[in-house]
Amino acid sequence: MHSNPRVRVQQRIRRRANNSDAYAFFNLLTRPELLTEVESLLPEHRERLFPPTEILSMFLSQALSADRSCQRAVNEAAVKRLVAGLPRVSTHTGAHCRARMRLPETMLSGLVRYTGRTMSDRGPSSWRWHGHPVRLVDGTTLSMPDTPANQAVYPQPRSQEPGLGFPLCRLVGLVCLGSGAVLNAALGGYRGKGSDEQALLRAQIDTLQPGDLLLGDAYYATYFLLGALQKRGVEAVFEQM
Repeated sequence: MHSNPRVRVQQRIRRRANNSDAYAFFNLLTRPELLTEVESLLPEHRERLFPPTEILSMFLSQALSADRSCQRAVNEAAVKRLVAGLPRVSTHTGAHCRARMRLPETMLSGLVRYTGRTMSDRGPSSWRWHGHPVRLVDGTTLSMPDTPANQAVYPQPRSQEPGLGFPLCRLVGLVCLGSGAVLNAALGGYRGKGSDEQALLRAQIDTLQPGDLLLGDAYYATYFLLGALQKRGVEAVFEQM
């Protein structure tokens, strides 16, 4: 066994992730620690074959699987039902895909923030720097499917000729350095008002708590951001160009 406790935790998480199927995630989402939060975020729905909690469990398992196809997720669910003595269901993927599209973003983002904060709060004090929980901020861009709806919200760079490029989405996230948990994230267009990394960080600044230490690159080293963080009681270390 590895002597570094942080490495042991990482290895244990990796093993759990590799061995987790949809039923394992469903059991996690319905445990007392999460059930109240999950129920508060559930949208109005009818009890169909794929209710929100079950489809989210299938989606999480699908995202971690080597075969991320919808067909694998549906086949696995059908086999589990048969093993449990439940009625046979179709293995066509249409109902699964429609149910997944109905999952509200507010439910997913709410659970990310809740679980991220819970993981961070439960980390040992030795994972802090001089008593400060360290939060990392960074941004990236993602290529989006080239649809009119995406082009309207996430315009492509001006350097690309119309019709030849893909919409670009800008993503800025806050991560707990100690646990590696995502605490929050904000999406925006690649260009246009409010699309820069500073604006996307400000959209989630309430995630930061007094005593936190925010670590980032030179994109964030501005007087106005430092003033806003100081007002909240948040320390900051940014690269200076």
